[in-house]
Amino acid sequence: MPPEAILFDWGDTLMLFAYDEALVEDGHRAALAALDRDDLPEVERMAAHFRERYEPFFWVPGTVEELEYPGLVRQLLGDFGVEVTDEELTRYLEAEHTAWDPARQLAAHTHALLEALRSRGLKLGLVSNAFDPGWLLRRDLDQMGLTERLDVAVFSSEVGKRKPHPEIFERALAELGVEPEAAIFVGDRLYEDVRGAAQLGMKTVQALWFRADEHPEGGEPDFLAFTQMDVLNFTDRLLRDAA
Repeated sequence: MPPEAILFDWGDTLMLFAYDEALVEDGHRAALAALDRDDLPEVERMAAHFRERYEPFFWVPGTVEELEYPGLVRQLLGDFGVEVTDEELTRYLEAEHTAWDPARQLAAHTHALLEALRSRGLKLGLVSNAFDPGWLLRRDLDQMGLTERLDVAVFSSEVGKRKPHPEIFERALAELGVEPEAAIFVGDRLYEDVRGAAQLGMKTVQALWFRADEHPEGGEPDFLAFTQMDVLNFTDRLLRDAA
């Protein structure tokens, strides 16, 4: 069956996400400043508490249930006796997310790759494990020039499930109107991306241009892509074989 669609992971595939402790603290600082109140904790205390109490929830191996991040932030503030309105919470989340903008670095040939694939008549989608609210993530896609180059974008924060859970992949395939056997998934992680997509019947490509992932329970990709051009070459080969 010739490929009809290609789905991509986002972080460490279409973009590099350079996340570190300094960035987290910058996010808390900007978010607290956006509240513009006198009853707020010191940034350093809050960042330390976040790292100790909440950050471990983000990286629990094998977890497929996505965090409800706005609720987590409300709880974090509540630990310091701070209650916020819905409007204040929105300001907090937006300021924090914006402070993380420097960490989002689009891969050099992402636009060119997507345009080349679209010129071959393929449908394009994004399937990402991302805990921020969808409205902020879709703003990122707009700023990166990805919205107009993708037919669908599905985030775990909207589905409630993380890859490798089948539901997040199935949501994207359903919106595209494509069967798994006619789709390729490109992602850097062997467990979340390769294993998850392969279990549904998709062909898989491991993206290696940012990192070389290893996982004892990961899947075996159909193809290794060391550059974004390799993805295009692999797709062209499948299209020629099916012709």
